[in-house]
Order: sequence, then C-alpha cells, then structure tokens
Amino acid sequence: MKRFHVHVGVHDLKQSIRFYSALFAAEPTVLKDDYAKWQLEDPRINFAISTRPGKAGVDHLGMQAENGEELEEIGSRLAQADVSVTAQKGASCCYAKSDKYWTIDPQGVAWESFHTLESAPVYGQDTTRRAEKTACCAPTA
Repeated sequence: MKRFHVHVGVHDLKQSIRFYSALFAAEPTVLKDDYAKWQLEDPRINFAISTRPGKAGVDHLGMQAENGEELEEIGSRLAQADVSVTAQKGASCCYAKSDKYWTIDPQGVAWESFHTLESAPVYGQDTTRRAEKTACCAPTA
C-alpha cells in the first residue's frame, strides 16, 4: 500500500517539530539537526520537514511505494501522463537511499515517487548544487 509524501521547508526546525508533533500526536520517527520525518499510519503519510530547501513552504509532494514493483507501477503511470520523468536508482537523499522517479506536474509542483532501500548517514550526495534543484535532491526540471 502506497503512502502519501509531503516535504516542507521550514525556517525554525525546533518550533516546527513542536507544532507537527502536537498536530500528529506523535514524535518524529527520524530526527536530525536539519531534518525531521513522521512516518504515520493515520493518516498514512510520510511527512518530512527540513531547513534545506532554502525557502519555507511545500518543497515537493510524492508517493512512497512499499516495494520495487509498486514503484515501477507508479513510474509506468507517470510515463502515460505525457510529462518528463527522471529515474534515479540508488539515490542518497533525506538520510535514505532510494530508487525514485521525479516529475513536475502541470502547475510546476515537483513530485517524487520512491521506494526506500535503506537509511543513509548524510542528507544527500550532492548538496553543492542545491540552489539549482527544484526539490529535495531532485534533478533539474
């Protein structure tokens, strides 16, 4: 079963963790100096916040697949949507190693479809070009 994903850029991580922990009635499942994530069952969402995007607000939306087969199904559906899709295999981003498909919807919102393979010790592989990217670890549109 897929899980909806939202990544929000925040100015004050500590204040935002207090707010979202109260909203979700749960503490983050992943907590780093620049990042927090709630992996919730009700609602079924992967909700992440970070100080990395450079601006506050929605950074990107997405779908988290439970396995590689689900991810490939999502990738096939995106290919039928007549949009550009970029595949990333084994990408290290947001303290996780994942296989991904990135696209931009007609409104310009970045969408990340991914299957997490394992945790990673760093936020991402390429943080030097962050300002050129459209979303967390996303390739340029």
